[in-house]
Amino acid sequence: MPRQCIIIGGSHAGAQVAISLRQEGWQERILVIGNEAHLPYHRPPLSKGFVSGDKSLDDILLRPASYFEKHDIEFVFNVDVESIDRNNKTINCNNGQTYTYDKLALATGARVRKIDLPGSDLPGIHYLRTASDAQAITHDCQSAKSAIIVGGGYIGLELAASFKKAGMQVTVLEMAPRVLARVAAAEVAQFYTRVHTEEGVNIVTGTSAAAFTGSNRVESVTDTNGAQYKADIVIIGVGVIPNTELARDAGLDVDNGIMVNEYAQTSDASIVAAGDCTFHPNALLGRSLRLESVPNATEQAKSAAASLCGNQKAYASLPWFWSDQFDLKLQIAGVNTDYDKVILRGDALQSRSLAAFYLKDNTVIAVDCINRAPEFAAVKKAMTKGLALRIDELSNESIKPKDLIIDNN
Repeated sequence: MPRQCIIIGGSHAGAQVAISLRQEGWQERILVIGNEAHLPYHRPPLSKGFVSGDKSLDDILLRPASYFEKHDIEFVFNVDVESIDRNNKTINCNNGQTYTYDKLALATGARVRKIDLPGSDLPGIHYLRTASDAQAITHDCQSAKSAIIVGGGYIGLELAASFKKAGMQVTVLEMAPRVLARVAAAEVAQFYTRVHTEEGVNIVTGTSAAAFTGSNRVESVTDTNGAQYKADIVIIGVGVIPNTELARDAGLDVDNGIMVNEYAQTSDASIVAAGDCTFHPNALLGRSLRLESVPNATEQAKSAAASLCGNQKAYASLPWFWSDQFDLKLQIAGVNTDYDKVILRGDALQSRSLAAFYLKDNTVIAVDCINRAPEFAAVKKAMTKGLALRIDELSNESIKPKDLIIDNN
């Protein structure tokens, strides 16, 4: 039998492992097994252009079918892998098939966190993670006039913006005292709350869904404060859970993700992992973490592919993220965990642009840049190259962002 590498998971990380394997010189068979019906696609547009109908599935494919055919990358669709037998190097699938691998890559990603409340199984209530989810939401949006979004994270706010632009009445219910409570400073949350309110979105904090009612489909949502909201469609976005069960049951090390080293290698020399499912070290940050990020999935997958080919390319990229809402382009560099100070650049109370610098021990560890591409580029460059920033001048808009960098060379 010819040697083969099997990749479990057909999203950003899985696709990039396959692509990078060929670039690293892997000549043998590559088989990608995924539980969706589609070729790998970009997930971020699902809550923006795709759900609004501006983009089709073909528009958001990571690569066209012809690319994978040209590079002899095979796919198995609509199949779940049920178990991994590391001793015999086989995987068992729910279609009854058993596949043998020489090398294995886990790109199992994450799944939405679901809630169990009265009426939560009514038609018209959706979660958003896959293209099929987005297609179902798009179908329901054609006749919907009012939307309730449970969860005020970035996905929830992106959907709120998309629905509002489509002419719907939109209410966001957020359990925390403010939106973006886990991921952004209070000043940034206040900025987004103001803009969404100006655009006509109703944001209600300190509450969440308690029950859903309707005869044949959802018609209203009752929140934990007893208020009732009319709803033609409901989107629930309360976080995700990494898909680690397959790795755990196979005896791999798991702790808040599949544990890998800087080369994306698991505790089994024949198995790598990449993407949202991994708990990995990052030398730039000086700690280990799990990230739900396209750049992370892509760059870590490159390290995983190199390891499978006997090369070692350490993954140590600076985490970065983005979000599009209305005319606001947010770019984030770094991770703002445990910050002790926030410095703002711009008018947070009236403008449509802002940079929020997160500091720890008087060092910038992250930045949120809203319609501030030059600031994003400057901070990303400084953090990637280990350069300091002029802390006392961060809020001074008379200084160009590139001149905030202290470059001793």
